[in-house]
Amino acid sequence: MTSVQFIGGEPTMHPDAEELVRHALDLGLRTEIYSNLVRVTDEWWELFQRHGVSVATSYYSDRAEQHSAMTGRRSHARTRANIEKALGLGIELRAGIVGDSGHIIDAARRDLESLGVTRIGADHVRPFGRGAREGRSDLANLCGQCGTGRASIGPNGEVSPCVFSGWLNVGNVQEVPLDAILSSAALAEANASIRSAVGAARARRADWGNCEPKQDCAPKNNCHPKQPCQPDTACRPRCTPNEECSPGPLSGCDPRN
Repeated sequence: MTSVQFIGGEPTMHPDAEELVRHALDLGLRTEIYSNLVRVTDEWWELFQRHGVSVATSYYSDRAEQHSAMTGRRSHARTRANIEKALGLGIELRAGIVGDSGHIIDAARRDLESLGVTRIGADHVRPFGRGAREGRSDLANLCGQCGTGRASIGPNGEVSPCVFSGWLNVGNVQEVPLDAILSSAALAEANASIRSAVGAARARRADWGNCEPKQDCAPKNNCHPKQPCQPDTACRPRCTPNEECSPGPLSGCDPRN
């Protein structure tokens, strides 16, 4: 284990989060804090600047009303201002754009680039957490990379293959050592179930490849299996003119990309 990510909810609001981050750094772990960057205290700014710490955040649109509609409050101005502040302080930062419109994602990317953000990923809205709809969680909606060199530990100690698959409990670190859980049959079975469900979904969807968001990678945009992506498609930067959009694990599964 070489790295750890603190994610929520909002990790900076947890009363023990600062102590946990310092403990991770003392263990020599690369530490990423996934924050909405709405309210950042002086103590957190100090931690963000520690060696070995990086920050990640979600960005939904360059337009305040669209971003705030996703977060449920007027958060766009604060998040954007704190992205700019973090970069000014030399803090390592990446942003994940989440949305189902190629035009909105492209505009958000340009806005982030204008601020100086260089590490930018994109993913469509997955039906988990804030994006959840009524009904049972479906394994096929995961990215397919859950449990591959990673696992998620919830606030109660329960372990699952990733942050989006919290209902797949494979053990609890308060009862069993983490290394035993990571090598357990329960995790292997959960991972196999995810691979099977995602693989079946891809077989039904020819456009479910590495280009994201997936609905912008339909044949009409010249970005689908066995066809090269042209520079004028909405699949940038997942597919460049010299790459092909072949079916495979979705690489933009936020917050991991």
